[in-house]
Amino acid sequence: MGSMSIWHWVIVLVVVVLLFGTKKLGNVGSDIGKAVKGFKDGVKGEEEKTTTTTTTTVHPTQHVADKSTIDVETREKHRS
Repeated sequence: MGSMSIWHWVIVLVVVVLLFGTKKLGNVGSDIGKAVKGFKDGVKGEEEKTTTTTTTTVHPTQHVADKSTIDVETREKHRS
């Protein structure tokens, strides 16, 4: 019986594509890619949390005499 040749793998691949279809297989591949990326971002985010600390500075609102100027506060975005 031995190991499987390239022709055995080709037949298995054709059967899998016929059973599931290319669209569903593409969605599975996309989902796996998103999961791996999310895992990498999660690990990277944990490393950043342990190595750096961020502080948020809140500035008091300033009153502007010119009514055409818009005053905006900015804040840092934190991942939870």
